[in-house]
Amino acid sequence: MSRKNSRITDYGTREPIIHSCKRARFALFCGAVSKQKKTQSCVVVDGECAGSTVCPLSRVKAGTVVCIKQLDAAPEVRDRLREMGFGEKQIVKLLSRQSSLICQVCNARLGISEKLAETILVEPVDVKAA
Repeated sequence: MSRKNSRITDYGTREPIIHSCKRARFALFCGAVSKQKKTQSCVVVDGECAGSTVCPLSRVKAGTVVCIKQLDAAPEVRDRLREMGFGEKQIVKLLSRQSSLICQVCNARLGISEKLAETILVEPVDVKAA
C-alpha cells in the first residue's frame, strides 16, 4: 500500500484513504475550524438562502436539499469532512436544526455542530431537478 493513498490510524497502523459514502468511522476530533472571517454575499430569507447564492449550511432551513460548493475550514478538517461524505458537489439534506445539525449524506444521518456547519458553503438545489 503506497503512502500517498493511505494514512496512519490512531493505533499506528496504516489504512487506505477511502473517499466514498461507505466509510464506517464518523468521529471528528478537532477544534481546528477555520478562524477566518470572510464576508459572505448570501441573503437569508426565512432561514434559507435567497436565490441561487452560496451560504453556510448553518443558515439553511430544516428540510432543505443543498449541494456543497466549498469547504471553508482548516485543511485537516476539510479532509475529515470529505472522508465523512461532506465533499464538494455532494447533495445533502438538512433534517434537523436542534442543538446540532442532523444531515442526510450518502444515505447516512450525521450530526455536526453549528460552528462546523458555518464552514460548509452550500447552494440550494431544485428538488425537481435533482
